[in-house]
Amino acid sequence: MTLRIKVIGGGLAGSEAAWQIARQGLDVELYEMRPAVATPAHATGGLGELVCSNSLKSEQDATAPFLLKQELRSMGSLLMRAADETRIPAGHALAVDRAEFSRRITEEILKDARIKVVREEVRSLPEDGITVVATGPLTSQPLSEAIADFAGSRNLYFYDAISPIVDAGSLDASKLFFASRYGKGGEDYLNAPMSREEYRRFYDALVRAETVPLREFEEPVYFESCLPIEELARRGVDTLRFGPMKPVGLTDPSTGRRPYAAVQLRRENRMADCYNLVGFQNHMKYPEQSRVFRTIPGLENAEFVRFGRIHRNSYIHSPRLLRPTLQSRSRPGLLFAGQICGVEGYVESIATGLLAGVNAGRLARGKAPVAPPRSTACGSLLNYITFEGQENFEPANITFGLLGTDEDLKRRIRDKKERRRIQVREALRTMREWIRSIEADEASSGF
Repeated sequence: MTLRIKVIGGGLAGSEAAWQIARQGLDVELYEMRPAVATPAHATGGLGELVCSNSLKSEQDATAPFLLKQELRSMGSLLMRAADETRIPAGHALAVDRAEFSRRITEEILKDARIKVVREEVRSLPEDGITVVATGPLTSQPLSEAIADFAGSRNLYFYDAISPIVDAGSLDASKLFFASRYGKGGEDYLNAPMSREEYRRFYDALVRAETVPLREFEEPVYFESCLPIEELARRGVDTLRFGPMKPVGLTDPSTGRRPYAAVQLRRENRMADCYNLVGFQNHMKYPEQSRVFRTIPGLENAEFVRFGRIHRNSYIHSPRLLRPTLQSRSRPGLLFAGQICGVEGYVESIATGLLAGVNAGRLARGKAPVAPPRSTACGSLLNYITFEGQENFEPANITFGLLGTDEDLKRRIRDKKERRRIQVREALRTMREWIRSIEADEASSGF
């Protein structure tokens, strides 16, 4: 075929989409504006760069994130393969070496003869052909305006923040200990235990810290599950102790007791030469971050590899604009994927990129686009972001709430974990059947 499909954005969704299109024997132009045009959150020009965390969430078998990742593995996701190959210890979570993860993805994309990487900023939507828009939450202003014009209204948006990273060599190991909560997954996290007095000293410094002011035209609308830590602290003195600083499941070996509060640090790479402060996304001024976070036991002399910061996340009102196949309702050759289409989370972005790539390829080959069954994680996610009638639409992570629960199953099996294991097993069976039906369709058409 001479048709070349365009994918705009070389992040998680765009990289996955481009690779899925190329797998179908089609030529792709993958546009990525970095490093020529920077963003407030990215540090490199690598494809598939992770910016907020290096964790792709739980690998426990009775969780929705595990189900979603298993579905993506069964569909041959490039990015899930890269994640599995660059995994680092993180308890029951799938965490990756951030730099190696991006390097593997970039290498795979660049060596594929059917994918042409174009390093330039796209400032408007292509008027014809097949295009996947996967520009992420940090879409550049010109393209953001073009998308808003196409949608018929301005983009919705919220503000997101990223966590600081500290140099491992600058930490006082005598005040820290390795452990995972309840011992799950081994001793993969570094923990800073706090007494009541230490916690109150940290809390008081945090709520008094000076933050970076928003510009006059900006409104602070945060995604609830990724609140800046200082915003969360303002909800009450103990809020952090029931959130990112909860001590449950941890025992301080120096006392033999559970600490009053605890800060968890997660390895940032395989070398373990730097650590991410888990759940400490914030928008304090840099000197304030140094001052506040150095009140944490063991971090008194911490050297910061990266400070936390805030950036704007943009997304469209997908229920009004998209079909369940991620196609625009008004222009079927235009598809959206990743956080800009209203999903929240790394794996969710990969999922929509994969499905948009599959459907862009099918459209180019004259085949009908497809969507997984509603009872699968991928299908439930697409159903949520494209279900018409949602006026107050917000981005969503994958949860069992999106899948729904069979009422008969709920009555018969009271144990929630066991019930969810059954849901996972049934969803994976349904997904395998759906994949077989797609493969049969492809085989019958000679693909």
